[in-house]
Amino acid sequence: MDFAYTAYTEDKKLVHGKVSAISEEAATELLGYGGYRVVTLKKAITLFNKEKLLARFSQIKPAEIVIFSRQLALLLESGTDIVTSLDLLQDQITNQTLGKIVADVASDIRGGSSLSMALDKHPQAFSTMYSQAIAAGEQGGNLEVVLRQMADYMERVVVTEKRIKSALTYPIIVIVVAIVVILAMVLFVFPTFVSFYSQLGAQMPLPARILIGLVDLLKHYGLYLLLAVLIAAGAIYIYIRTAAGKYRWHKMMLSLPVIGRIVHLSELSRCCRTMSLLIRVGLPLPEVLAVTARSITNKAINLGLKEVEQDLIKGEGLAQPMAKRELFLPLMTQMVKVGEETGNLENTLNTVSESFEAEADDKTNSAVGLIQPVVTIILGLVVGFIVLAMFSALYSVYNQLNIG
Repeated sequence: MDFAYTAYTEDKKLVHGKVSAISEEAATELLGYGGYRVVTLKKAITLFNKEKLLARFSQIKPAEIVIFSRQLALLLESGTDIVTSLDLLQDQITNQTLGKIVADVASDIRGGSSLSMALDKHPQAFSTMYSQAIAAGEQGGNLEVVLRQMADYMERVVVTEKRIKSALTYPIIVIVVAIVVILAMVLFVFPTFVSFYSQLGAQMPLPARILIGLVDLLKHYGLYLLLAVLIAAGAIYIYIRTAAGKYRWHKMMLSLPVIGRIVHLSELSRCCRTMSLLIRVGLPLPEVLAVTARSITNKAINLGLKEVEQDLIKGEGLAQPMAKRELFLPLMTQMVKVGEETGNLENTLNTVSESFEAEADDKTNSAVGLIQPVVTIILGLVVGFIVLAMFSALYSVYNQLNIG
């Protein structure tokens, strides 16, 4: 926490400022080391802090935390103390928000805080799992190893997310272009032909009448339809922001065809990898489950992990509670059982994570591969229907004019 102080310097000058420390005693001691004689000291109350506000809304990329973790591990391995290491890294960090956070962390450590407690104050940069892993590393005396393991873990997550985004980019562009082309033809091209045919007094064939009806519907009721869609989307969004709504939405996501299996595998892969990492750094199993549950975004799996944690505390082990819940796939529960029996749980969980990740990648690639032909077929059918309506109308006008 921050304390505002008034103090005399060694040359009898009165100064004012702020200092970060875990308590008033620690703040006084810290100022004393700096040659200050404290006159007043009280907890600082800030109504508006521009730097903290900017830090809250500024984006810190996971890749930047990966680099920070590796560099900090390297400095600690070389024998540099933690505060000096953080000061050195602060000068090298290009992201101003992250640089300010690292400076605050170094200040908190000077005030008597541990690294994990200092990091825990900045959830926008360092997750709860990261702070918990660092705390375990501090207790076990292997902080450098934990930092490298966290960097490896986050790097895998970043690579996986990039691969999925890259795979979905092209299909999304194709879908957007297709929608724009269809709307342009229906709203601008086709009405021009309709106006021309109407002036000739020609009788329109069925495909043209259907398309004219759709265009008229969009013209007269399009705004109301859009408003209804927006209201429905807003109501759904508000509902899924509630605890019950979010749980049902996330549970539904797991049961969707094709996509549900990919989401399920991805969430369980992240779950297994997180548990493996936390076991490796030395956290007790109940705490491993608690931290893993907080790091999982899907509320259905989050709740399942919390229930498993309660059964674990009752003495039922880990594999048995998982086997009672369908959320945890058979491969996961079987491998966890093997890991418990052999005392090699962290490696078996890592193996399960790699297996689920590989299957999720295969299914993602297959699903993305299907999107392009499906979109092409749908686009071809829609455009074909529009062209059919236009040419059938043209042919009808031609026949009627000849007959006339």
